[in-house]
Amino acid sequence: MTATPLFVSSGDLVLDRRYNWALNFLDRGDVVAATDVLQQLIEAAPDFATAWFALGAVRARLGDRNGAIVAFGAAREADTEDHLGAGLHLARLGVGEATPSMSAQYVRRLFDQHATGFDEALVERLDYRGPQIIKATLEALADGPLQFGSVLDLGCGTGLGGAAFRELCDRLVGVDVSGGMIEQAEAKAVYDKLVVAELSDYLAASAGARHDLVIAADVFVYCRDLGPIASAVAGVLARGGLFAFTVENLDGTGVVLRESLRYAHSSDHVRAAIAAAGMELKCVDSVSTRTERGEPVDGLVVVASR
Repeated sequence: MTATPLFVSSGDLVLDRRYNWALNFLDRGDVVAATDVLQQLIEAAPDFATAWFALGAVRARLGDRNGAIVAFGAAREADTEDHLGAGLHLARLGVGEATPSMSAQYVRRLFDQHATGFDEALVERLDYRGPQIIKATLEALADGPLQFGSVLDLGCGTGLGGAAFRELCDRLVGVDVSGGMIEQAEAKAVYDKLVVAELSDYLAASAGARHDLVIAADVFVYCRDLGPIASAVAGVLARGGLFAFTVENLDGTGVVLRESLRYAHSSDHVRAAIAAAGMELKCVDSVSTRTERGEPVDGLVVVASR
Protein backbone atom coordinates (compact mmCIF):
# COMPACT_ATOMS: atom_id res chain seq x y z
CA MET A 1 0.00 0.00 0.00
CA THR A 2 1.39 3.37 -1.00
CA ALA A 3 2.17 5.95 1.67
CA THR A 4 1.92 8.78 -0.85
CA PRO A 5 -1.70 9.24 -1.97
CA LEU A 6 -2.95 11.27 -4.87
CA PHE A 7 -3.16 14.77 -3.43
CA VAL A 8 -6.46 16.32 -2.39
CA SER A 9 -5.87 19.68 -0.71
CA SER A 10 -7.12 20.61 2.74
CA GLY A 11 -7.99 24.04 1.39
CA ASP A 12 -5.40 25.62 3.69
CA LEU A 13 -1.93 26.23 2.24
CA VAL A 14 -0.29 26.09 5.68
CA LEU A 15 -1.80 22.68 6.42
CA ASP A 16 -0.88 21.46 2.95
CA ARG A 17 2.74 22.41 3.61
CA ARG A 18 2.65 20.54 6.90
CA TYR A 19 1.32 17.53 5.03
CA ASN A 20 4.40 17.71 2.83
CA TRP A 21 6.53 17.73 5.99
CA ALA A 22 4.91 14.41 6.92
CA LEU A 23 5.86 12.97 3.53
CA ASN A 24 9.43 14.19 3.99
CA PHE A 25 9.60 12.41 7.34
CA LEU A 26 8.35 9.24 5.67
CA ASP A 27 10.96 9.56 2.93
CA ARG A 28 13.63 9.71 5.64
CA GLY A 29 12.16 6.69 7.40
CA ASP A 30 10.96 8.63 10.44
CA VAL A 31 7.52 7.05 10.75
CA VAL A 32 6.94 8.32 14.28
CA ALA A 33 7.43 11.97 13.30
CA ALA A 34 5.28 11.52 10.19
CA THR A 35 2.49 9.97 12.23
CA ASP A 36 2.62 12.81 14.74
CA VAL A 37 2.29 15.43 12.00
CA LEU A 38 -0.57 13.57 10.30
CA GLN A 39 -2.48 13.23 13.55
CA GLN A 40 -2.03 16.94 14.21
CA LEU A 41 -3.32 17.68 10.74
CA ILE A 42 -6.52 15.69 11.09
CA GLU A 43 -7.16 17.33 14.47
CA ALA A 44 -6.85 20.73 12.80
CA ALA A 45 -8.74 19.69 9.65
CA PRO A 46 -10.97 16.64 10.29
CA ASP A 47 -12.05 16.56 6.63
CA PHE A 48 -8.49 16.55 5.21
CA ALA A 49 -8.92 13.35 3.18
CA THR A 50 -5.31 13.08 2.04
CA ALA A 51 -3.96 13.25 5.58
CA TRP A 52 -6.39 10.56 6.71
CA PHE A 53 -5.39 8.43 3.74
CA ALA A 54 -1.67 8.78 4.42
CA LEU A 55 -2.25 7.94 8.08
CA GLY A 56 -4.13 4.82 7.01
CA ALA A 57 -1.25 3.78 4.76
CA VAL A 58 1.26 4.28 7.58
CA ARG A 59 -0.85 2.33 10.05
CA ALA A 60 -1.31 -0.49 7.54
CA ARG A 61 2.46 -0.61 7.00
CA LEU A 62 2.95 -0.90 10.75
CA GLY A 63 0.43 -3.75 11.01
CA ASP A 64 -2.22 -1.66 12.80
CA ARG A 65 -5.19 -3.04 10.86
CA ASN A 66 -7.90 -1.51 13.02
CA GLY A 67 -6.23 1.89 12.99
CA ALA A 68 -5.79 1.71 9.23
CA ILE A 69 -9.47 0.86 8.79
CA VAL A 70 -10.49 3.89 10.84
CA ALA A 71 -8.20 6.20 8.86
CA PHE A 72 -9.15 4.89 5.42
CA GLY A 73 -12.81 5.03 6.42
CA ALA A 74 -12.45 8.68 7.39
CA ALA A 75 -10.66 9.40 4.11
CA ARG A 76 -13.50 7.76 2.21
CA GLU A 77 -16.12 9.82 4.05
CA ALA A 78 -14.23 13.07 3.45
CA ASP A 79 -13.63 12.26 -0.24
CA THR A 80 -17.06 11.17 -1.45
CA GLU A 81 -15.92 10.58 -5.05
CA ASP A 82 -12.99 8.51 -3.75
CA HIS A 83 -10.25 10.25 -5.72
CA LEU A 84 -7.76 8.57 -3.40
CA GLY A 85 -9.00 4.99 -3.71
CA ALA A 86 -9.62 4.57 0.01
CA GLY A 87 -12.40 2.10 -0.75
CA LEU A 88 -9.90 -0.15 -2.48
CA HIS A 89 -7.63 -0.14 0.55
CA LEU A 90 -10.56 -0.92 2.82
CA ALA A 91 -11.39 -3.88 0.59
CA ARG A 92 -7.81 -5.16 0.92
CA LEU A 93 -8.27 -4.93 4.69
CA GLY A 94 -11.46 -7.01 4.50
CA VAL A 95 -13.97 -4.19 4.95
CA GLY A 96 -16.97 -3.78 2.66
CA GLU A 97 -17.17 -5.23 -0.82
CA ALA A 98 -14.30 -7.59 -1.59
CA THR A 99 -13.86 -6.35 -5.16
CA PRO A 100 -15.21 -2.79 -5.34
CA SER A 101 -15.20 -0.87 -8.59
CA MET A 102 -12.55 1.79 -9.08
CA SER A 103 -13.90 5.30 -9.47
CA ALA A 104 -13.07 7.07 -12.72
CA GLN A 105 -11.79 9.97 -10.60
CA TYR A 106 -9.28 7.70 -8.88
CA VAL A 107 -7.99 6.20 -12.14
CA ARG A 108 -7.81 9.60 -13.82
CA ARG A 109 -5.81 11.22 -11.03
CA LEU A 110 -3.59 8.15 -10.70
CA PHE A 111 -2.48 8.34 -14.31
CA ASP A 112 -2.43 12.12 -14.51
CA GLN A 113 0.03 12.00 -11.63
CA HIS A 114 2.34 9.54 -13.39
CA ALA A 115 1.98 10.65 -17.02
CA THR A 116 5.37 12.34 -17.18
CA GLY A 117 8.06 9.68 -17.22
CA PHE A 118 5.48 6.90 -17.53
CA ASP A 119 7.10 5.25 -20.55
CA GLU A 120 10.47 5.08 -18.86
CA ALA A 121 9.01 3.58 -15.69
CA LEU A 122 6.89 1.05 -17.52
CA VAL A 123 9.19 -0.09 -20.32
CA GLU A 124 12.63 0.27 -18.82
CA ARG A 125 11.93 -0.65 -15.21
CA LEU A 126 9.05 -3.12 -15.58
CA ASP A 127 9.92 -4.51 -19.03
CA TYR A 128 6.37 -3.81 -20.19
CA ARG A 129 5.49 -5.47 -23.50
CA GLY A 130 1.68 -5.58 -23.66
CA PRO A 131 1.20 -4.11 -27.18
CA GLN A 132 3.94 -6.31 -28.61
CA ILE A 133 2.33 -9.41 -27.14
CA ILE A 134 -1.07 -8.47 -28.59
CA LYS A 135 0.51 -7.81 -31.98
CA ALA A 136 2.41 -11.11 -31.98
CA THR A 137 -0.73 -13.01 -30.97
CA LEU A 138 -2.75 -11.46 -33.79
CA GLU A 139 0.03 -12.26 -36.26
CA ALA A 140 0.01 -15.90 -35.14
CA LEU A 141 -3.77 -16.11 -35.68
CA ALA A 142 -3.77 -14.36 -39.06
CA ASP A 143 -3.75 -16.13 -42.43
CA GLY A 144 -1.50 -13.44 -43.90
CA PRO A 145 0.04 -10.05 -43.11
CA LEU A 146 -1.92 -7.97 -40.63
CA GLN A 147 -3.75 -4.94 -42.00
CA PHE A 148 -6.76 -3.15 -40.53
CA GLY A 149 -8.92 -0.30 -41.68
CA SER A 150 -9.79 1.28 -38.33
CA VAL A 151 -8.19 0.47 -34.97
CA LEU A 152 -9.46 1.68 -31.58
CA ASP A 153 -6.91 1.73 -28.75
CA LEU A 154 -8.82 1.65 -25.44
CA GLY A 155 -6.93 3.06 -22.48
CA CYS A 156 -4.25 4.20 -24.90
CA GLY A 157 -2.17 5.84 -22.19
CA THR A 158 0.97 7.45 -23.57
CA GLY A 159 0.53 5.77 -26.94
CA LEU A 160 2.70 2.67 -26.68
CA GLY A 161 -0.05 0.62 -28.31
CA GLY A 162 -0.55 3.19 -31.02
CA ALA A 163 3.14 3.13 -31.87
CA ALA A 164 3.01 -0.66 -32.21
CA PHE A 165 -0.08 -0.68 -34.49
CA ARG A 166 0.26 2.52 -36.51
CA GLU A 167 1.81 0.82 -39.54
CA LEU A 168 -0.88 -1.87 -39.53
CA CYS A 169 -3.94 0.35 -39.98
CA ASP A 170 -5.43 3.17 -42.03
CA ARG A 171 -7.03 4.97 -39.07
CA LEU A 172 -6.04 4.89 -35.41
CA VAL A 173 -8.15 6.26 -32.55
CA GLY A 174 -6.97 6.43 -28.93
CA VAL A 175 -9.12 6.92 -25.83
CA ASP A 176 -8.02 7.40 -22.24
CA VAL A 177 -9.55 8.74 -19.05
CA SER A 178 -6.37 10.67 -18.24
CA GLY A 179 -5.76 13.98 -19.94
CA GLY A 180 -2.13 13.81 -18.87
CA MET A 181 -1.69 10.51 -20.68
CA ILE A 182 -3.38 11.86 -23.80
CA GLU A 183 -0.91 14.76 -23.84
CA GLN A 184 1.95 12.27 -23.89
CA ALA A 185 0.25 10.26 -26.65
CA GLU A 186 -0.21 13.41 -28.75
CA ALA A 187 3.54 13.97 -28.66
CA LYS A 188 4.09 10.62 -30.41
CA ALA A 189 2.01 11.84 -33.40
CA VAL A 190 0.77 8.37 -34.32
CA TYR A 191 -3.00 8.73 -33.75
CA ASP A 192 -5.55 10.18 -36.15
CA LYS A 193 -7.79 11.03 -33.20
CA LEU A 194 -7.31 11.17 -29.43
CA VAL A 195 -10.14 11.50 -26.91
CA VAL A 196 -10.16 12.08 -23.15
CA ALA A 197 -13.09 10.02 -21.84
CA GLU A 198 -14.05 7.23 -19.49
CA LEU A 199 -14.01 4.07 -21.61
CA SER A 200 -17.58 2.94 -21.00
CA ASP A 201 -18.91 6.43 -21.73
CA TYR A 202 -16.95 6.63 -24.96
CA LEU A 203 -18.08 3.20 -26.15
CA ALA A 204 -21.72 3.98 -25.35
CA ALA A 205 -21.53 7.24 -27.27
CA SER A 206 -19.82 5.47 -30.19
CA ALA A 207 -22.26 2.57 -30.52
CA GLY A 208 -22.65 1.79 -34.19
CA ALA A 209 -19.06 2.71 -35.06
CA ARG A 210 -17.28 0.05 -37.04
CA HIS A 211 -13.70 -0.61 -36.01
CA ASP A 212 -11.85 -3.57 -37.45
CA LEU A 213 -9.77 -4.01 -34.32
CA VAL A 214 -10.14 -2.89 -30.70
CA ILE A 215 -7.11 -3.32 -28.46
CA ALA A 216 -6.72 -2.83 -24.70
CA ALA A 217 -3.23 -3.51 -23.38
CA ASP A 218 -3.06 -3.83 -19.58
CA VAL A 219 -6.18 -1.67 -19.24
CA PHE A 220 -8.70 -4.03 -17.71
CA VAL A 221 -6.58 -4.49 -14.59
CA TYR A 222 -8.49 -1.35 -13.57
CA CYS A 223 -11.93 -2.74 -14.52
CA ARG A 224 -13.65 -5.15 -12.18
CA ASP A 225 -16.25 -6.76 -14.44
CA LEU A 226 -15.34 -7.43 -18.06
CA GLY A 227 -18.92 -8.27 -19.06
CA PRO A 228 -20.27 -4.74 -19.64
CA ILE A 229 -17.19 -3.48 -21.42
CA ALA A 230 -16.98 -6.56 -23.67
CA SER A 231 -20.60 -6.00 -24.70
CA ALA A 232 -19.88 -2.33 -25.35
CA VAL A 233 -16.86 -3.24 -27.47
CA ALA A 234 -19.01 -5.60 -29.53
CA GLY A 235 -21.20 -2.59 -30.33
CA VAL A 236 -18.33 -0.74 -32.03
CA LEU A 237 -16.79 -3.66 -33.93
CA ALA A 238 -17.31 -4.29 -37.62
CA ARG A 239 -18.58 -7.74 -38.49
CA GLY A 240 -15.56 -10.02 -38.33
CA GLY A 241 -13.70 -7.38 -36.32
CA LEU A 242 -11.31 -8.42 -33.56
CA PHE A 243 -11.10 -7.55 -29.89
CA ALA A 244 -7.63 -8.17 -28.39
CA PHE A 245 -6.59 -7.43 -24.82
CA THR A 246 -4.48 -8.49 -21.87
CA VAL A 247 -5.38 -9.03 -18.22
CA GLU A 248 -3.62 -10.27 -15.12
CA ASN A 249 -4.46 -13.91 -14.59
CA LEU A 250 -6.30 -15.28 -11.58
CA ASP A 251 -5.65 -18.97 -11.07
CA GLY A 252 -9.15 -19.78 -9.89
CA THR A 253 -12.57 -18.33 -10.58
CA GLY A 254 -14.04 -14.85 -10.67
CA VAL A 255 -12.11 -11.64 -10.07
CA VAL A 256 -9.88 -10.48 -7.20
CA LEU A 257 -8.39 -7.15 -6.18
CA ARG A 258 -4.70 -7.71 -5.54
CA GLU A 259 -2.38 -5.95 -3.11
CA SER A 260 -1.15 -3.93 -6.08
CA LEU A 261 -4.70 -2.50 -6.34
CA ARG A 262 -5.05 -4.09 -9.77
CA TYR A 263 -7.72 -6.65 -10.65
CA ALA A 264 -6.84 -10.17 -11.72
CA HIS A 265 -9.39 -12.00 -13.87
CA SER A 266 -9.81 -15.74 -14.19
CA SER A 267 -10.04 -17.38 -17.61
CA ASP A 268 -13.59 -18.43 -16.65
CA HIS A 269 -14.56 -14.78 -16.14
CA VAL A 270 -12.98 -13.81 -19.46
CA ARG A 271 -14.76 -16.59 -21.33
CA ALA A 272 -18.12 -15.73 -19.78
CA ALA A 273 -17.73 -12.03 -20.65
CA ILE A 274 -16.88 -12.78 -24.27
CA ALA A 275 -19.74 -15.24 -24.62
CA ALA A 276 -22.26 -12.84 -23.07
CA ALA A 277 -21.15 -10.18 -25.54
CA GLY A 278 -22.00 -12.49 -28.42
CA MET A 279 -18.40 -12.75 -29.59
CA GLU A 280 -16.41 -15.80 -30.61
CA LEU A 281 -13.30 -16.54 -28.59
CA LYS A 282 -10.21 -17.07 -30.73
CA CYS A 283 -7.61 -17.59 -28.01
CA VAL A 284 -6.86 -17.25 -24.31
CA ASP A 285 -3.14 -17.75 -23.87
CA SER A 286 -0.88 -17.44 -20.85
CA VAL A 287 1.60 -14.55 -21.09
CA SER A 288 3.43 -12.04 -18.95
CA THR A 289 3.25 -8.40 -20.02
CA ARG A 290 5.44 -6.99 -17.23
CA THR A 291 7.72 -7.83 -14.35
CA GLU A 292 7.40 -6.67 -10.75
CA ARG A 293 10.10 -7.05 -8.12
CA GLY A 294 12.08 -9.06 -10.65
CA GLU A 295 9.31 -11.61 -11.21
CA PRO A 296 7.05 -11.97 -14.28
CA VAL A 297 3.40 -11.14 -13.60
CA ASP A 298 1.14 -13.97 -14.74
CA GLY A 299 -1.33 -12.78 -17.36
CA LEU A 300 -3.57 -13.70 -20.28
CA VAL A 301 -3.77 -12.43 -23.84
CA VAL A 302 -7.26 -12.75 -25.29
CA VAL A 303 -8.55 -12.42 -28.83
CA ALA A 304 -12.24 -12.58 -29.79
CA SER A 305 -14.20 -11.75 -32.94
CA ARG A 306 -17.63 -10.35 -33.68
